[in-house]
Amino acid sequence: MTEKFDVVIIGAGAAGLMCAAEAGKRGRKVLLLDHAKKPGRKILIAGGGRCNFTNYDVTAKNYLCNNPHFVKSALAQYTNWDFISMIYKHGIEFEERSHGQLFCVGDFDSKDIVKMLLAECNLPSVHQRYQQDVQNIEKTATGFSIQTKTSEIVCDSLVVATGGLSMPKLGATPFGYKIAEQFGLSIVPTTAGLVPFTLHKEDKEDFAELSGIAIPVEVTSENKTEFKEAMLFTHRGLSGPSVLQISSFWKPGEKVKINLVPEVDIDELLTQSLDKHPNQSLKNTLAKVLPKRLVEVLVERKVLEDKPLKQFGVHQLKAITETLQNWHITPNGTEGYRTAEVTLGGVNTDHISSKTMECKEIKGLYFIGEVMDVTGWLGGYNFQWCWSSGFTAGQWV
Repeated sequence: MTEKFDVVIIGAGAAGLMCAAEAGKRGRKVLLLDHAKKPGRKILIAGGGRCNFTNYDVTAKNYLCNNPHFVKSALAQYTNWDFISMIYKHGIEFEERSHGQLFCVGDFDSKDIVKMLLAECNLPSVHQRYQQDVQNIEKTATGFSIQTKTSEIVCDSLVVATGGLSMPKLGATPFGYKIAEQFGLSIVPTTAGLVPFTLHKEDKEDFAELSGIAIPVEVTSENKTEFKEAMLFTHRGLSGPSVLQISSFWKPGEKVKINLVPEVDIDELLTQSLDKHPNQSLKNTLAKVLPKRLVEVLVERKVLEDKPLKQFGVHQLKAITETLQNWHITPNGTEGYRTAEVTLGGVNTDHISSKTMECKEIKGLYFIGEVMDVTGWLGGYNFQWCWSSGFTAGQWV
């Protein structure tokens, strides 16, 4: 038996749920399909279960896209403040953390964000089906025909909200890209984004015992993008917010520059210490502002020389400051999609209307969320793109 819907949305993640709710509010008969057992799996684990659902400061500059202007229309149609209003409406308590990031707080967590979206979808015209494998999609004269294992579904509008390749353990697949390619759309090459770095063997061995230590740093990529946040040493390499941020701008083989002391005036520390404690070793001096074991590793690697301060000349002390502010390391790679928070690249936005999220070449075909070549910074920006693009498509499907 063939079933008829106005709109079929493939993918019940953040973008798909938002789109379903909005289309349903317009009275459209919507079917939300997903191969998972439950909706919003990525929402549930986000922010350590507290879900960094948006940010107080959202602009186009917080996104990577081959067309940097593409995100502006959707972000204007549905802003961070619109989503915050929904949070208030459902009585979810939240807090602001560093850099304007908003997280659920108190008795509220990621599950409440999913419950809120499902409540918004709780409309007579919105239908949901899970553990559904879409086997074939065809364009028809009036829309699309979708074949699952159990039924044939026809619809006027088809929305692809299948996400990217990050976190395959949650069911991530390249299915959305295959749909795009089936209809002749190009894909911007994909890679893992917001992901920890792995290190070359010698570096990894040298820094392994620092695993678990975090320090405030300023990390700069070769294209001069910089982020000032914490860096975490891990048993595989480097992580923490600053590293996740810069990973989206890093290319294999490139160095990253790390200011290990962005909040300390090292010149002043060395000058005052030399004056008051001339016999104090450099290692013990720097251990006042850096983890002692990190200083020891830098000495062992001959990045720094450890001797009493009085044995350093003026130019040598200046060189120590320069070294700590401009430490360079070349990552071996990243941990890949397994731990990546997002996927860089995706469906080329040149094919998509920024006003509606509809494919310019194929009437009735829409793409929303992470499947597209739109990647936000760490800090709630990727969820905001899901809310904004899902809302926007929901007004037109």
